[in-house]
Amino acid sequence: MSFESDLLVWLPQLRRYARALTGDPAWADDLVQDTLECALNKWRWRAHSNLRAWLLTLLRHRFIDQLRARREIAFDDDGAPWQSLAAPAGEVDGLVLEEVQRALYRLPLEQREVLLLIALEELSYQEAASVLKVPVGTVMSRLSRARERMRLLLDEGEGHPAAVPERPSLSVVKK
Repeated sequence: MSFESDLLVWLPQLRRYARALTGDPAWADDLVQDTLECALNKWRWRAHSNLRAWLLTLLRHRFIDQLRARREIAFDDDGAPWQSLAAPAGEVDGLVLEEVQRALYRLPLEQREVLLLIALEELSYQEAASVLKVPVGTVMSRLSRARERMRLLLDEGEGHPAAVPERPSLSVVKK
């Protein structure tokens, strides 16, 4: 197989991950196209390395670059457009899907990325760590916090008065 045909194998997964990151099908398609163009131009991939992880890493970097260029609103902003997205018409479990989607986009970006890579893209902890350029322990920690926050957000959506903890304030520690 050629490099180009190897890229095409991962196209559905790239589109799914891009749509989950952006919440916008048009932006996701543009992001995937930019990622594939970048992959074809860089072509630093080695035959025995993980092409999928490399492509997801490129996509994530393009996404972050586009966010910076657009100076978009924060992803965990309560006023963000995806907070009010409607479930697809004819969806049997549309309300559940809508609640899950809203909860997903209320997660901090770091937690959402890990949750999407592990749960949606079925990457191993090691592969997700490679994509995100963080230690495996950080992936596990972020995933645990993401799952817990999703549970709380979904319980809250069912009418349970679950208190969703705010992000802790962090202080800068110099060595």
